[in-house]
Amino acid sequence: MRANWFPMLLFFVIVIVVAMESIAGYQKRKKEEKDLAAYIASEPIDTVWRGWNKYQIPDYNDSGRLIRYGRELIANTSYYLGPKGTVAQISNGMNCQNCHLDGGTVPYGNNFGKVYATYPLFRTRNNGIQSIYDRVNDCFERSLNGKPMDEGTREMQAIYAYMKWLGDGIPKGMQRGGTGSMKLKYLDRAASPAKGWLVYTAQCQSCHGDKGQGQLNPEQTGYQYPPLWGEHSYNDGAGFYRLSSFAGFVKNNMPFGTDYHNPKLTDEEAWDVAAFVNSRPRPHKDQSADWKNISKKPVDFCFGPYADTFPAQQHKYGPFEPITSFHKSTK
Repeated sequence: MRANWFPMLLFFVIVIVVAMESIAGYQKRKKEEKDLAAYIASEPIDTVWRGWNKYQIPDYNDSGRLIRYGRELIANTSYYLGPKGTVAQISNGMNCQNCHLDGGTVPYGNNFGKVYATYPLFRTRNNGIQSIYDRVNDCFERSLNGKPMDEGTREMQAIYAYMKWLGDGIPKGMQRGGTGSMKLKYLDRAASPAKGWLVYTAQCQSCHGDKGQGQLNPEQTGYQYPPLWGEHSYNDGAGFYRLSSFAGFVKNNMPFGTDYHNPKLTDEEAWDVAAFVNSRPRPHKDQSADWKNISKKPVDFCFGPYADTFPAQQHKYGPFEPITSFHKSTK
């Protein structure tokens, strides 16, 4: 008789133990879900734009292959279009990705998030409406210190297709947070190249070199770490030659691996290292045709004439607040 009861008793004990463990597991999961919900509710919503991952590019049709080629051109510009380019020789050896990080997809990494949604666009620097093709060629002539591409080339069409794909889903005219780069608050002093040199030697020199020469990739086909001055760097017509553009980019992305959540440099260090880099020699671009309406020149554009009496040195390094205050007072 006892032998018949024992298996049944053991069965009930097992059922009870399993049931208790299930209940405990359920309660634990509910608590974790509740804790997660409370954590999410307490955190600010991160609304910055993040680009599509390169592995999401379709490769099963001609359109997808063109987009993929566009991203490849952004990442490895020099291989195709550099001094020894396999397609054409129209740029200085830098890659678009050296300034537009990870194929132009990084938040505040000078990304392409707003390009397709905002172009064509009237640009006061160029005194007219610019298309995406015009904007790409601006970069080739200024940041890559090179020559423009014809709109009809496969390369230009591929870059256009890639930027259009990245901007998919953003309504025309809308600008999401995190696109382009972040603007920092002006310093209450001039940015200091001397202080910037100290920042550069401590934080930048190991990658970009003691002479700002950068480092070529192992294949010697382009720069893994771009030159920051000298004949192979961007010219003085590039956007990065304006301190506000360079400082905001550096603050949120450098040293390499930094992001806007956890910047390593202070605002002052970012402004100062930008001043140091832009105090070094680099190619010159004739900009006499730019900014025909001089009242629209940015305060940190260092080539005159100006619609004020502040010297070129102050327009280059600051302090910028007196200039902005003057222009506000004259409106």
